Amino acid sequence: MKGKVCVFGSFNLDIVAVMNRFPLPGESLTAQHSMMGPGGKGANQATAALRAGARVHYIGKVGHDDFGTFARRHLEKTGFDAITLFTCKEKPTGNALIYVAGNDAENMISVYPGANTTVTAAEVTRCQPTVAAADILLVQLENNLSAIQRMIDNARASGTFVILNPAPWQKISDALLAKVDLLTPNSTEATQLSGIAVTDFASAQQAAERLHRKGARQVIITLGINGALLSRAGQQWRIPLFPAQPLDTTGAGDAFNGALAARLASGDDLPQAAVFAAAFASLCVERAGAANAMPSYAEALARLQAHPQCVAESLAVCA
Repeated sequence: MKGKVCVFGSFNLDIVAVMNRFPLPGESLTAQHSMMGPGGKGANQATAALRAGARVHYIGKVGHDDFGTFARRHLEKTGFDAITLFTCKEKPTGNALIYVAGNDAENMISVYPGANTTVTAAEVTRCQPTVAAADILLVQLENNLSAIQRMIDNARASGTFVILNPAPWQKISDALLAKVDLLTPNSTEATQLSGIAVTDFASAQQAAERLHRKGARQVIITLGINGALLSRAGQQWRIPLFPAQPLDTTGAGDAFNGALAARLASGDDLPQAAVFAAAFASLCVERAGAANAMPSYAEALARLQAHPQCVAESLAVCA
């Protein structure tokens, strides 16, 4: 049986420029090429969850503009079980300007959230039956915090497992952390949440312990080329990086979170789901774009089978 994942999050139109290097302040550079396509952490993670094998209901909000029309057309043909897409007349559809540069395909992103930050209490209430019917609620921080908090409260009241990917950074309370079943920051977000500079696996372990003390029950800190740390209930696992030839790292975190939610919804335990998500994300970075770069479940499974040493390393408890 496929698990049910409800994703509440942003839709943005992404405009991507691929560069040899990032421009300096005041400098103009010619891009190698550029592209425009669907993005936003919510839509990206929903697409990843779908491609990783889940039944997905996506909830988002767009503007009453051409970008919003593009969003509806794109989402309707993606293959989600259901879509709830609210419309804002006052603000435009969210959009992002993205530079991708260098041999490691690192990225710099500027986001204008637009309609994503106008979700109302009444709109959240209309989504309550959807959240209650899901196995997993996956949220990020690219919407207005008031709506995110209400959505999490609805999930808690229904017994739905909550994953919070705290990106992009917004200040959140310890009380909200305590309502979340799984927290998935990257190293920068873990630093901001914990107050401990996360630069390697050892510092990630320290940050995770502090996040536990602040109320987070289970934590996965993604560490780029250093893989990821999974921490819960006095146990920690190192999730290694699967070998890949990076082309564009823009959607890596979204790929990881969507695949993680899909596998947890299907009944995998957390370490197994995290290993699958790491394999899934390693495929995503080999393709240009974000939502359009998500691999399939079969492709991720093949990568897992091609690298048994990564699986063996991941399942060894390190603390």
